[in-house]
Amino acid sequence: MDLINKKANTESADDEKRPAHEQVYRTLKSQILFGDLVPSQPVTIQGLTDSLGVGMTPVREAIRRLISDGALTFQGNRRVSIPPMTASDIEQMIFARISIETELSRRSTKNLTVADIDHLERLDQRLDQMIADGDVGGYLRLNHAFHQALYSHADAPILVDLAERLWLRFGPSLRIVGGRFGTQCLPDRHKDIISALRERDAEKAAVATAQDIEQGMGMMGDALINA
Repeated sequence: MDLINKKANTESADDEKRPAHEQVYRTLKSQILFGDLVPSQPVTIQGLTDSLGVGMTPVREAIRRLISDGALTFQGNRRVSIPPMTASDIEQMIFARISIETELSRRSTKNLTVADIDHLERLDQRLDQMIADGDVGGYLRLNHAFHQALYSHADAPILVDLAERLWLRFGPSLRIVGGRFGTQCLPDRHKDIISALRERDAEKAAVATAQDIEQGMGMMGDALINA
């Protein structure tokens, strides 16, 4: 069993111990992050309750947290939706992501072991297969797993939390880009990042991270203009 599956099994076991509202929050967060919920398409609280098989209270609590995260917006009449990205949003997102995530890459570079870098390389190899197969959902999950694994070694929990909130806001739109233009257009500068990590070159890792962000967010901006 590889590290990815071990982590998935551990998280599944941990989920069973969490309160219902926390489990619902994590489930909805995953659906938003990986584009299972579409921007601007309203969903009812009752519909979420039915689909998740839980009571109204944990769903409401999870929605309250996701609205606070900026991942959902309340539309009235017990409906919520994912806010669509505007050109201004994308411009601000590029600035925020580069500011935060390049610093996370810098900090992680000095802390990663050879085994950690090998793990990142295996994730990237699986991501390459998702791109070749045209699997947008698989790409989104492995792309997030790669960055999450990288940033987790930064020893900077506040920055990691900020980065995760930003990912929640652009994830659904990245799914649309992949669906419209195919996986071949999706960002992947991970090999440059891995090379920099093996060289223990923090600035080179930061530059590669910035290029990865600019590529993906730039495609999102182009898709918005041409929509």
